[in-house]
Amino acid sequence: MSSLAGKVALVTGASSGIGSAIAQRLAADGATVAVNCYTGCEGDAAEVVAAIESAGGTAAYFTADVTVSEQCEAMIAAVVDRFGSLDVLVNNAGITRDGLLVRMSDADWQAVMSTNLNGVFFCTRAAAKVMMKARAGAIVNIASVIGLVGNAGQANYAAAKAGVIGLTKSTARELAPRGVRANAVAPGFIETAMTAKLSEQVRDAAKETIALRRFGGPEDVASAVSFLASDDAGYVTGQVLAVDGGMTFV
Repeated sequence: MSSLAGKVALVTGASSGIGSAIAQRLAADGATVAVNCYTGCEGDAAEVVAAIESAGGTAAYFTADVTVSEQCEAMIAAVVDRFGSLDVLVNNAGITRDGLLVRMSDADWQAVMSTNLNGVFFCTRAAAKVMMKARAGAIVNIASVIGLVGNAGQANYAAAKAGVIGLTKSTARELAPRGVRANAVAPGFIETAMTAKLSEQVRDAAKETIALRRFGGPEDVASAVSFLASDDAGYVTGQVLAVDGGMTFV
């Protein structure tokens, strides 16, 4: 039996990149998957749904802006109405607005905090109500190694991802008595459209900081998420799993 058979999972920001890989992996492992996308990305989300369905899985996409609490509440309600339950929430949606701290605009700070931290809170709060009632559930938040060690030029991103880690731990403590687990995955350098823009010099320098001397793939993150979402991780909560090839040892 697949490790997530019979589960309903919602993945935010799942229309491309790591989110798409997570959605497809959860579906391959037996989950019915709700693919969240931002307005304007419905075409990409539909392609993810089609890929899942062509592989024999079940999925549908749900449009919502995770920075708006009312839309998060409505999305969770729509997923439950469509599929009957919500067993897994993966908070993956995120953006970057990089820049040196002293030059960073208020708008760039707020945009990253709104999506990368507020969005996680809004979706978690909405999903927790469903999961607590069912006395079961798994929440997996996508943090980052940057939230663990910081990075020049990414004060907003580092602060938001560090906040996600703190939120994960608090969620785990608060919801554990109701049978709900919460964990985080902290990816390092992953092969995505973002890292593809790096120069070979920058890529080579980055690899020197990684014990395995290579970047990971979206599937590496997806594998970790699938484990933490499944009953195989039934005694794991409040943890941060770094998927970084040995970039950090914490």
